[in-house]
Amino acid sequence: MDDSLRVYFAGDIFNHKDLVGNLLLADAIKSVSDGRYHCILPQNLEQTTGRSIDIRNQDLLEVMRADLLILNFDGTELDSGTVVEFIYAKSLDVPCVVLRTDFRSGGDEEIGGNPWNLMCSGYPRTEVMTLNGMAWYQEAYLGSDTTKTALDRLYEKLAGEVITRMDKVLKTPSLLPDDPGKTREIFRWALNYAGGGVEILISDTELDQLISSKKNKNS
Repeated sequence: MDDSLRVYFAGDIFNHKDLVGNLLLADAIKSVSDGRYHCILPQNLEQTTGRSIDIRNQDLLEVMRADLLILNFDGTELDSGTVVEFIYAKSLDVPCVVLRTDFRSGGDEEIGGNPWNLMCSGYPRTEVMTLNGMAWYQEAYLGSDTTKTALDRLYEKLAGEVITRMDKVLKTPSLLPDDPGKTREIFRWALNYAGGGVEILISDTELDQLISSKKNKNS
């Protein structure tokens, strides 16, 4: 049995900075965790058509299949697609690590709260990691002789902190029923309420296999 954990990496993928940053962090997580965590990047998934609904369905199915999610909560306003994936994951009790490297403040929580809309806070089986990305970058850059060394230092440090939180959130008890049949009903309901064709992309047999795998991994 493959003991590696499937991690869906949710966040902006709209420019070269997002794309390269996602890739570097995903590779660092795999390396630092010795292959325990394998990140699935939506930007790397093959798109068989250009229809938006097919892309949406593919991403929602990957959220369901994931053992964990990493969600990039950067920006003055959170990416709406990332928020949808987060709430979909929570409806399926998928453990999540929310990562914000943006040093700007925002949101409507009280002082000391999360720097985003409070409706995205407070969900179970979720670890939050906020940091000053500029400060971390400067530390890595000023202590390195080359760009490669700076990037390696920055992303290895970041990966280590993310892995610590993934390890922690996986230890929290699942909220899903012990009965696999009841869990399958929840998963099938989640597929049906999403609609748009995603409900026909996975069979009950495949759902049973997925639920069994998740139970064995406490994901």
